[in-house]
Amino acid sequence: MHPSARFWITAASLALLTSIGNAQDKPQPQTWEEKKAARFKPMTDADKQAVLDAIPQAPTVAPKSTHKILVFWLCEGFIHTSIPTANFALETMGKKTGAFEATLADDYSVFTAANLAQYDLILFNSTTRLKFPNPEHRKAIMDFLEAGKGVAGIHAASDNFDNWPEALAMMGGIFSGHPWTAGGTWAFRLDDSGHPINQAFAGQGFWHKDEIYQYNPATYQGKDNLRVLVSLDMSKSANIAPLLQPKKDKPADAASPEVAAKREIPVSWIREYGGGRVYYSNFGHNESTYASKPVLKHFLDGIQYALGDLTADSTPTAKASSLNGALAPEQLPVK
Repeated sequence: MHPSARFWITAASLALLTSIGNAQDKPQPQTWEEKKAARFKPMTDADKQAVLDAIPQAPTVAPKSTHKILVFWLCEGFIHTSIPTANFALETMGKKTGAFEATLADDYSVFTAANLAQYDLILFNSTTRLKFPNPEHRKAIMDFLEAGKGVAGIHAASDNFDNWPEALAMMGGIFSGHPWTAGGTWAFRLDDSGHPINQAFAGQGFWHKDEIYQYNPATYQGKDNLRVLVSLDMSKSANIAPLLQPKKDKPADAASPEVAAKREIPVSWIREYGGGRVYYSNFGHNESTYASKPVLKHFLDGIQYALGDLTADSTPTAKASSLNGALAPEQLPVK
């Protein structure tokens, strides 16, 4: 090798090491304000228009009164980049349909009895690892439910309350991995095709691109407590395949396709809890989800249920009768 070649290789290596060192030396965001500033990007006009085009023209049922909902989006764990898109969708959907007025908040200080008195629903928008260190804030939320009001959650709302069992049970379970990643398009079945909150899907299972959670078995409330509305369609090989892939230093989630096919992976559900109503859907990791007409209608109908406007049977799935499931089409539809 020519001596000059050795020099250039050495120089290039030094430059690379220097750039890595500079990146490591760069201060990392520490406060919530710094983290969200680093994580979120402004929505483009095209992004906003796609959401506007997907929002229902009107609510499924007329509101019984003027409603205000509190949309909370603080994260103490992973920060989803789709949060601003969801906030925009919720604010705009409320205005366009007249179903509710949304107030956005990302500070625990909003959870006082006096402040919550003006709201009919608390919606956790992809919040993660919330701790609620103030006991008065916890009490205010449970009193809110006891007064007959509602709680809703989108996507990572089920990745919270690991130190608050009562709220963890309220939401229905806690995140335990997502074999079905955000880049995949997955098949979904309707557990109850005739349920009012599933009318967005016209009685048919479907395919949708999003990240889908599985839940810690020790915390998942199950069909004895939840009215499960939508699940992963585990009759489809596309949904089974991620469970058969070994992880780093870990075995696969399932030993065989037959074992994987028996898994139940709930996606959306409702329940009555503590005197109030709860709606949760795992959809919402991807920004593109908020440009899906069926999913936004599903969200709106779930919110209207939790508000008390939309009458819907919340009998737990295991205790309900005459449930008609609907599987997804065999293959991903070609657009």
